[in-house]
Amino acid sequence: MVEHDFRYNLFNPQHTLIECRALVPGRYQVTGNGGSIQKHDVLLVTLKGSKDLSMRLTVETVRHLINPTGQWVAVASGPVFGELAIHTWEVNCDSCQANLSFEFAVDAKLGKKALQPAATARIAELGWSSRGDKHLCPKCKETAQ
Repeated sequence: MVEHDFRYNLFNPQHTLIECRALVPGRYQVTGNGGSIQKHDVLLVTLKGSKDLSMRLTVETVRHLINPTGQWVAVASGPVFGELAIHTWEVNCDSCQANLSFEFAVDAKLGKKALQPAATARIAELGWSSRGDKHLCPKCKETAQ
């Protein structure tokens, strides 16, 4: 198993993602160029509409095309979203007032009740801690321990 990085911020013309579309929730068709993709490889792809969020897809099948050379089409499994929504929120550290503007993804069909848990999980991924309405940046979190 090899991990291939197709995120936009790491754009490399020799190794590009052409299309990624959902077939059904949790299954995706991915078309790309380069990278020698094989079954069971992991693809990191940027979420549509996001600046820095990505998802991990595991290749189930791959078909390498003869023309154009180096292009392939894969079916992969990944996160299950009924309707993907990207949100941008801001939090401030309650100790030093550092600001964090961050994106997070949530299934829009889950409604507003899913926003807070998804945001809290994303804040934790970024190294911040949150307890209720209180937030600590990584530096202050380390000092508090």
